[in-house]
Amino acid sequence: MSWKRKILVTGGAGFIGSHLVDALIEKGHKVVVVDNLSTGKKENINKKAKFYKIDICSPKIGEIFKKEKPEICFHFAAQINVRKSVEDPIFDAKVNILGSLNVIQNFINSQKSKIKNLKFIFASTGGAIYGDATKIPTPENYPANPISPYGIAKLTVENYLKFYKENFGLKFISLRFSNVYGPRQDPKGEAGVVAIFIEKLLKGEVPTIFGDGNQTRDFIFIEDVISACLKAMEYKGKEEIFNIGTGIETSINELYKIISELLKTKIKPKYAPQKPGDLKRSCLDISLTKKELKWVSKFSLKEGLQKTIESLKS
Repeated sequence: MSWKRKILVTGGAGFIGSHLVDALIEKGHKVVVVDNLSTGKKENINKKAKFYKIDICSPKIGEIFKKEKPEICFHFAAQINVRKSVEDPIFDAKVNILGSLNVIQNFINSQKSKIKNLKFIFASTGGAIYGDATKIPTPENYPANPISPYGIAKLTVENYLKFYKENFGLKFISLRFSNVYGPRQDPKGEAGVVAIFIEKLLKGEVPTIFGDGNQTRDFIFIEDVISACLKAMEYKGKEEIFNIGTGIETSINELYKIISELLKTKIKPKYAPQKPGDLKRSCLDISLTKKELKWVSKFSLKEGLQKTIESLKS
Protein backbone atom coordinates (compact mmCIF):
# COMPACT_ATOMS: atom_id res chain seq x y z
CA MET A 1 0.00 0.00 0.00
CA SER A 2 1.50 3.35 -1.01
CA TRP A 3 1.51 6.21 1.49
CA LYS A 4 0.00 9.60 0.71
CA ARG A 5 2.35 12.21 -0.71
CA LYS A 6 2.65 15.83 -1.76
CA ILE A 7 2.89 15.91 -5.55
CA LEU A 8 3.35 18.86 -7.90
CA VAL A 9 2.09 18.55 -11.49
CA THR A 10 3.17 21.13 -14.08
CA GLY A 11 0.67 21.36 -16.92
CA GLY A 12 -2.02 20.05 -14.57
CA ALA A 13 -4.78 21.93 -16.43
CA GLY A 14 -3.84 20.32 -19.74
CA PHE A 15 -5.08 17.18 -21.46
CA ILE A 16 -2.82 14.53 -19.89
CA GLY A 17 -1.92 16.51 -16.76
CA SER A 18 -5.52 17.07 -15.63
CA HIS A 19 -6.38 13.36 -15.94
CA LEU A 20 -3.25 12.58 -13.89
CA VAL A 21 -4.26 15.10 -11.18
CA ASP A 22 -7.71 13.47 -10.93
CA ALA A 23 -6.14 10.02 -10.51
CA LEU A 24 -3.65 11.22 -7.87
CA ILE A 25 -6.38 12.95 -5.84
CA GLU A 26 -8.55 9.85 -6.09
CA LYS A 27 -5.67 7.94 -4.47
CA GLY A 28 -5.60 10.44 -1.61
CA HIS A 29 -2.44 12.39 -2.50
CA LYS A 30 -2.09 16.15 -1.95
CA VAL A 31 -1.73 17.73 -5.37
CA VAL A 32 -0.37 21.12 -6.42
CA VAL A 33 -1.01 22.24 -10.02
CA VAL A 34 1.19 24.71 -11.90
CA ASP A 35 -0.16 25.86 -15.28
CA ASN A 36 -0.13 29.14 -17.24
CA LEU A 37 -3.44 28.21 -18.95
CA SER A 38 -2.00 28.93 -22.42
CA THR A 39 -3.43 25.63 -23.67
CA GLY A 40 -4.74 24.13 -20.40
CA LYS A 41 -8.25 24.95 -19.21
CA LYS A 42 -9.25 26.09 -15.74
CA GLU A 43 -12.33 23.82 -15.81
CA ASN A 44 -10.04 20.78 -16.19
CA ILE A 45 -8.44 21.40 -12.78
CA ASN A 46 -9.67 19.18 -9.97
CA LYS A 47 -11.34 21.26 -7.23
CA LYS A 48 -9.29 19.47 -4.56
CA ALA A 49 -5.95 20.49 -6.10
CA LYS A 50 -4.12 23.67 -5.09
CA PHE A 51 -3.65 25.77 -8.22
CA TYR A 52 -0.98 28.34 -9.17
CA LYS A 53 -1.38 30.17 -12.46
CA ILE A 54 2.25 30.61 -13.45
CA ASP A 55 4.54 29.96 -16.40
CA ILE A 56 7.24 27.29 -16.00
CA CYS A 57 9.77 29.85 -17.32
CA SER A 58 8.96 32.30 -14.51
CA PRO A 59 11.66 32.91 -11.86
CA LYS A 60 8.81 32.95 -9.29
CA ILE A 61 8.34 29.20 -9.67
CA GLY A 62 11.07 28.77 -7.05
CA GLU A 63 8.83 30.35 -4.41
CA ILE A 64 6.11 27.78 -5.12
CA PHE A 65 8.53 24.86 -4.74
CA LYS A 66 9.96 26.33 -1.50
CA LYS A 67 6.47 26.84 -0.07
CA GLU A 68 4.92 23.53 -1.16
CA LYS A 69 7.95 21.21 -0.86
CA PRO A 70 6.61 18.37 -3.08
CA GLU A 71 8.29 14.95 -2.87
CA ILE A 72 7.32 14.09 -6.43
CA CYS A 73 7.19 16.35 -9.47
CA PHE A 74 5.39 15.30 -12.65
CA HIS A 75 6.61 17.67 -15.35
CA PHE A 76 3.92 17.69 -18.06
CA ALA A 77 3.87 21.40 -19.04
CA ALA A 78 5.27 21.89 -22.53
CA GLN A 79 5.01 23.45 -25.95
CA ILE A 80 3.42 20.33 -27.50
CA ASN A 81 2.99 21.20 -31.15
CA VAL A 82 5.65 19.57 -33.35
CA ARG A 83 4.77 21.81 -36.31
CA LYS A 84 5.03 24.95 -34.17
CA SER A 85 8.49 23.78 -33.03
CA VAL A 86 9.54 23.59 -36.69
CA GLU A 87 8.21 27.11 -37.35
CA ASP A 88 9.66 28.62 -34.16
CA PRO A 89 12.54 26.57 -32.71
CA ILE A 90 13.62 29.36 -30.33
CA PHE A 91 10.22 29.56 -28.64
CA ASP A 92 10.13 25.76 -28.41
CA ALA A 93 13.56 25.69 -26.74
CA LYS A 94 12.62 28.46 -24.30
CA VAL A 95 9.61 26.52 -23.04
CA ASN A 96 10.71 22.91 -23.43
CA ILE A 97 14.39 23.20 -22.48
CA LEU A 98 14.80 26.33 -20.35
CA GLY A 99 11.36 25.99 -18.76
CA SER A 100 12.10 22.36 -17.87
CA LEU A 101 15.48 23.30 -16.39
CA ASN A 102 13.78 25.98 -14.30
CA VAL A 103 11.39 23.35 -12.91
CA ILE A 104 14.10 20.72 -12.22
CA GLN A 105 16.53 23.17 -10.62
CA ASN A 106 13.88 24.69 -8.33
CA PHE A 107 12.55 21.25 -7.39
CA ILE A 108 16.07 20.29 -6.23
CA ASN A 109 16.77 23.65 -4.55
CA SER A 110 13.56 23.43 -2.52
CA GLN A 111 14.78 20.34 -0.64
CA LYS A 112 18.52 19.92 -1.16
CA SER A 113 18.96 17.99 2.10
CA LYS A 114 16.24 15.47 1.16
CA ILE A 115 17.20 14.97 -2.48
CA LYS A 116 17.37 11.18 -2.06
CA ASN A 117 13.62 11.18 -1.27
CA LEU A 118 12.65 13.21 -4.34
CA LYS A 119 11.44 11.82 -7.66
CA PHE A 120 11.02 13.62 -10.99
CA ILE A 121 8.74 12.15 -13.68
CA PHE A 122 9.02 13.65 -17.13
CA ALA A 123 6.52 13.54 -20.00
CA SER A 124 8.77 12.79 -22.96
CA THR A 125 8.03 11.52 -26.45
CA GLY A 126 8.74 8.34 -28.37
CA GLY A 127 8.20 9.08 -32.05
CA ALA A 128 9.77 12.54 -32.05
CA ILE A 129 12.95 11.25 -30.32
CA TYR A 130 13.44 8.14 -32.49
CA GLY A 131 12.70 10.05 -35.71
CA ASP A 132 12.18 7.95 -38.85
CA ALA A 133 13.25 4.70 -37.19
CA THR A 134 14.00 1.63 -39.31
CA LYS A 135 13.16 -0.70 -36.41
CA ILE A 136 9.39 -0.78 -35.81
CA PRO A 137 8.17 -1.15 -33.06
CA THR A 138 11.08 0.93 -31.72
CA PRO A 139 12.75 0.05 -28.38
CA GLU A 140 14.17 2.56 -25.85
CA ASN A 141 17.79 1.72 -26.75
CA TYR A 142 17.28 2.60 -30.43
CA PRO A 143 19.65 5.46 -31.45
CA ALA A 144 17.90 8.80 -30.96
CA ASN A 145 17.43 10.73 -34.19
CA PRO A 146 14.95 13.57 -33.64
CA ILE A 147 13.94 15.41 -36.82
CA SER A 148 12.00 18.24 -35.11
CA PRO A 149 13.03 20.85 -32.52
CA TYR A 150 10.31 19.37 -30.28
CA GLY A 151 12.03 15.96 -30.31
CA ILE A 152 15.47 17.57 -29.84
CA ALA A 153 14.17 19.47 -26.79
CA LYS A 154 12.66 16.38 -25.14
CA LEU A 155 15.88 14.41 -25.65
CA THR A 156 17.90 17.33 -24.26
CA VAL A 157 15.82 17.37 -21.06
CA GLU A 158 16.37 13.61 -20.66
CA ASN A 159 20.11 14.26 -20.90
CA TYR A 160 19.88 17.04 -18.31
CA LEU A 161 18.01 14.63 -16.00
CA LYS A 162 20.90 12.16 -16.33
CA PHE A 163 23.25 15.01 -15.35
CA TYR A 164 21.15 15.85 -12.28
CA LYS A 165 21.08 12.19 -11.30
CA GLU A 166 24.86 11.75 -11.65
CA ASN A 167 25.74 14.98 -9.86
CA PHE A 168 22.95 15.42 -7.31
CA GLY A 169 21.39 11.97 -6.95
CA LEU A 170 17.97 13.03 -8.29
CA LYS A 171 15.80 10.00 -9.09
CA PHE A 172 13.94 10.41 -12.37
CA ILE A 173 11.79 8.55 -14.86
CA SER A 174 11.18 9.66 -18.41
CA LEU A 175 7.99 8.38 -20.02
CA ARG A 176 8.23 8.40 -23.81
CA PHE A 177 4.59 8.60 -24.85
CA SER A 178 3.28 7.56 -28.24
CA ASN A 179 0.20 9.40 -29.65
CA VAL A 180 -2.11 9.96 -26.69
CA TYR A 181 -5.80 10.62 -27.32
CA GLY A 182 -9.01 10.77 -25.30
CA PRO A 183 -11.48 13.07 -23.53
CA ARG A 184 -10.30 16.69 -22.91
CA GLN A 185 -7.93 16.66 -25.88
CA ASP A 186 -8.35 20.00 -27.60
CA PRO A 187 -9.44 19.65 -31.24
CA LYS A 188 -8.49 23.31 -31.79
CA GLY A 189 -5.10 22.94 -30.15
CA GLU A 190 -2.04 20.82 -30.82
CA ALA A 191 -1.69 17.89 -33.17
CA GLY A 192 -4.45 15.74 -31.66
CA VAL A 193 -5.54 14.13 -34.92
CA VAL A 194 -8.17 11.96 -33.18
CA ALA A 195 -9.93 14.93 -31.57
CA ILE A 196 -9.68 16.94 -34.82
CA PHE A 197 -11.24 14.16 -36.95
CA ILE A 198 -14.05 13.51 -34.46
CA GLU A 199 -14.96 17.16 -34.01
CA LYS A 200 -14.98 17.86 -37.75
CA LEU A 201 -17.13 14.80 -38.51
CA LEU A 202 -19.57 15.59 -35.67
CA LYS A 203 -20.06 19.02 -37.28
CA GLY A 204 -20.49 17.47 -40.73
CA GLU A 205 -17.27 19.10 -41.97
CA VAL A 206 -14.55 17.56 -44.16
CA PRO A 207 -11.32 16.70 -42.28
CA THR A 208 -7.91 17.07 -43.91
CA ILE A 209 -5.30 14.31 -44.00
CA PHE A 210 -1.76 15.63 -44.57
CA GLY A 211 0.31 13.37 -46.83
CA ASP A 212 -1.14 10.17 -48.34
CA GLY A 213 -2.55 8.91 -45.02
CA ASN A 214 -0.32 5.83 -45.05
CA GLN A 215 1.89 7.29 -42.33
CA THR A 216 1.46 5.30 -39.10
CA ARG A 217 1.19 6.11 -35.42
CA ASP A 218 0.83 4.20 -32.15
CA PHE A 219 -2.41 5.56 -30.64
CA ILE A 220 -2.80 5.14 -26.90
CA PHE A 221 -5.87 5.97 -24.81
CA ILE A 222 -5.50 8.49 -21.97
CA GLU A 223 -6.63 6.06 -19.22
CA ASP A 224 -3.82 3.67 -20.17
CA VAL A 225 -1.31 6.52 -20.04
CA ILE A 226 -2.45 7.52 -16.53
CA SER A 227 -2.13 3.95 -15.24
CA ALA A 228 1.46 3.96 -16.58
CA CYS A 229 2.18 7.26 -14.78
CA LEU A 230 0.98 5.76 -11.47
CA LYS A 231 3.17 2.68 -12.00
CA ALA A 232 6.18 4.91 -12.72
CA MET A 233 5.60 6.79 -9.48
CA GLU A 234 5.84 3.56 -7.44
CA TYR A 235 8.68 2.00 -9.49
CA LYS A 236 11.79 1.14 -7.46
CA GLY A 237 13.95 -0.44 -10.19
CA LYS A 238 17.03 0.78 -12.04
CA GLU A 239 15.58 1.69 -15.46
CA GLU A 240 14.88 5.36 -16.21
CA ILE A 241 13.38 5.58 -19.70
CA PHE A 242 10.16 3.82 -20.69
CA ASN A 243 8.12 3.70 -23.88
CA ILE A 244 4.40 4.14 -23.19
CA GLY A 245 2.34 2.96 -26.15
CA THR A 246 0.42 -0.05 -27.44
CA GLY A 247 3.03 -1.51 -29.79
CA ILE A 248 0.36 -1.47 -32.53
CA GLU A 249 0.83 0.53 -35.74
CA THR A 250 -2.23 2.23 -37.23
CA SER A 251 -2.23 4.31 -40.41
CA ILE A 252 -4.03 7.67 -40.47
CA ASN A 253 -6.30 6.29 -43.22
CA GLU A 254 -7.21 3.31 -41.00
CA LEU A 255 -7.85 5.62 -38.04
CA TYR A 256 -10.14 7.75 -40.21
CA LYS A 257 -12.02 4.66 -41.36
CA ILE A 258 -12.65 3.45 -37.78
CA ILE A 259 -13.83 6.88 -36.60
CA SER A 260 -16.15 7.21 -39.64
CA GLU A 261 -17.65 3.79 -38.93
CA LEU A 262 -18.20 4.60 -35.24
CA LEU A 263 -19.87 7.89 -36.22
CA LYS A 264 -21.79 6.20 -39.08
CA THR A 265 -20.72 8.91 -41.52
CA LYS A 266 -19.87 8.71 -45.23
CA ILE A 267 -17.84 11.95 -45.37
CA LYS A 268 -14.61 11.44 -47.31
CA PRO A 269 -11.47 13.28 -46.14
CA LYS A 270 -9.53 15.68 -48.32
CA TYR A 271 -5.77 15.25 -48.76
CA ALA A 272 -3.11 17.97 -48.51
CA PRO A 273 0.72 17.97 -48.77
CA GLN A 274 2.67 16.42 -45.91
CA LYS A 275 3.85 18.83 -43.18
CA PRO A 276 7.58 19.28 -42.45
CA GLY A 277 8.78 17.34 -39.41
CA ASP A 278 6.07 14.66 -39.77
CA LEU A 279 7.23 11.05 -39.41
CA LYS A 280 6.37 8.29 -41.90
CA ARG A 281 6.10 5.52 -39.31
CA SER A 282 5.99 5.55 -35.54
CA CYS A 283 5.27 2.70 -33.14
CA LEU A 284 6.80 1.91 -29.74
CA ASP A 285 8.19 -1.36 -28.43
CA ILE A 286 6.87 -1.74 -24.87
CA SER A 287 8.67 -4.97 -23.83
CA LEU A 288 10.84 -3.16 -21.24
CA THR A 289 7.82 -1.33 -19.80
CA LYS A 290 5.87 -4.61 -19.48
CA LYS A 291 8.78 -6.27 -17.72
CA GLU A 292 9.81 -3.44 -15.38
CA LEU A 293 6.63 -1.45 -14.71
CA LYS A 294 4.36 -4.52 -15.00
CA TRP A 295 2.19 -2.35 -17.23
CA VAL A 296 0.37 -2.97 -20.48
CA SER A 297 -2.34 -0.97 -22.28
CA LYS A 298 -5.88 -2.29 -21.74
CA PHE A 299 -8.00 -0.32 -24.22
CA SER A 300 -8.28 -1.31 -27.87
CA LEU A 301 -8.32 1.54 -30.38
CA LYS A 302 -12.05 1.05 -31.01
CA GLU A 303 -12.90 1.12 -27.28
CA GLY A 304 -10.80 4.24 -26.70
CA LEU A 305 -12.26 6.01 -29.72
CA GLN A 306 -15.82 5.16 -28.62
CA LYS A 307 -15.17 6.71 -25.17
CA THR A 308 -13.59 9.78 -26.80
CA ILE A 309 -16.57 10.23 -29.16
CA GLU A 310 -19.04 10.00 -26.25
CA SER A 311 -17.13 12.64 -24.33
CA LEU A 312 -16.83 15.01 -27.33
CA LYS A 313 -20.56 14.62 -28.04
CA SER A 314 -21.42 15.73 -24.52
